[in-house]
Amino acid sequence: MAEQKQETKVALNWIDGQWCDGERHGDSINPATGEIIGRYAQAGVAEAQRAIAAARRAFREENWKQDRLLRARVLNRMADRFEASGEALARLITTENGKTLEQARFEIGIVPLTLRFNAALALTDHGHAAQVEPGQLSMVLREPVGVAGIIAPWNSPGALMVRSLAPALAAGATAVISLPRQTAQVNALMAGIIAGTEGLPRGVVNLFTGGHEAGNVLVESPDVPSISFTGSTRTGRAISATASANLKRLGLELGGKTPVILFDDADLNAALPKVVEALTVFSGQFCMTGSRLLVQRGIAERVRDELSRRLEAVKVGPGLEPGVEMGPLIDRSNVERVNGMVTDAIAAGAKVLVRGGPVSEGDLARGAFYRPTLLEVTDSSLDIVQKEVFGPVLTLQLFDTEQQAVVLANDSEYGLAASIWSRDIDRPLRVAREIEAGTIWVNDWAVLYDQFEEGGFKQSGQGRMRGYAVIDDFVEFKHIALRPGVVET
Repeated sequence: MAEQKQETKVALNWIDGQWCDGERHGDSINPATGEIIGRYAQAGVAEAQRAIAAARRAFREENWKQDRLLRARVLNRMADRFEASGEALARLITTENGKTLEQARFEIGIVPLTLRFNAALALTDHGHAAQVEPGQLSMVLREPVGVAGIIAPWNSPGALMVRSLAPALAAGATAVISLPRQTAQVNALMAGIIAGTEGLPRGVVNLFTGGHEAGNVLVESPDVPSISFTGSTRTGRAISATASANLKRLGLELGGKTPVILFDDADLNAALPKVVEALTVFSGQFCMTGSRLLVQRGIAERVRDELSRRLEAVKVGPGLEPGVEMGPLIDRSNVERVNGMVTDAIAAGAKVLVRGGPVSEGDLARGAFYRPTLLEVTDSSLDIVQKEVFGPVLTLQLFDTEQQAVVLANDSEYGLAASIWSRDIDRPLRVAREIEAGTIWVNDWAVLYDQFEEGGFKQSGQGRMRGYAVIDDFVEFKHIALRPGVVET
């Protein structure tokens, strides 16, 4: 069977159709309790190189790149397997990653949808052809690029890994996937689900738990012509700089500082619960976390009061407990990092509306819990406004006019997403046209569909991770010109 045997105590790596050990072992930690929940084998340079070699062999020798019907069948079967294992995956994600069970179920529920969309894309993606003059034909073929390197983060390992893997497979590429140590147990379970998919040739998908060294092998290798990365802007820039030596295709979804804009005519009964959700989903560890609240002055007092009450009432705790609305951060070092940013912001003049902060008493003190924080600021240059916090910290700024709202929203190096709230039928579209972001929601937040492109402006990335454009990161365009002539009369 493809699944790793239950008696195996170490989460292994899946390379060239086999479970493989790594150069080092580490402990998997439950961030809600600090307890060890398992061991894992971390891949190093040698494992990454073996995975690349396996993917290259599969690309050259298997019929994968030629048979789009096979690719569609495999992607649909893979979707079925993820669906069948959804509850087990969700519970393991909650234990190892810290999400609430509801949020983990949501994440894993996305995976089959993404796989099935890309199964359809495998059948429908095509080039084009034309007769450019009598007797002269030209065609453009879209051919798989070869080996795709996929590097996904710990905050949503299932959805974000498959978001890159599915279009790579649809295009006919083979894949080497590097996932982080923080989700090593989840990584191994997903590897088993993928590996057990009927019809998937050996070596087409290779998945390991890797650190910086293993990931860097993918980025540096001339045998990996495409990299799909989700993570921080800092790391994305480093990947771009290194990959440029081999002129690689890059798909990068990077950091964000999503502004949520509340106009005077917003329906606050609908907006404020969504503001809380936008801050607390995944404990604020989400590239689209609504971390900047821009409020028109006429409703400022009501927003301050009601939002403060709502944030103070958020139930924080282990994700498997009923009624919990927000789980822990990924580890205690991130609790200290986030709290340091908040402390610095307060010292620099930010006004505390809800302090929140680390949980230091009771049973929750064993975990990496951080209560939601709300700070009102007037200086947009503060780090708490400009830098991605990756925690449940919300800044509040006031504006008077639409133009001021646009200026504040765009005052960031990031441009991943934004949310606009207004009852006016024209204002949201008018404002959305001026905001520099790849995804904008009107009277909503975090609405994403596989058939529509997702990605960032400015320093939030390049390329797109969903939609019909997603496959472009994994194909080459080949022009074939021929002159068959015409039938003489």
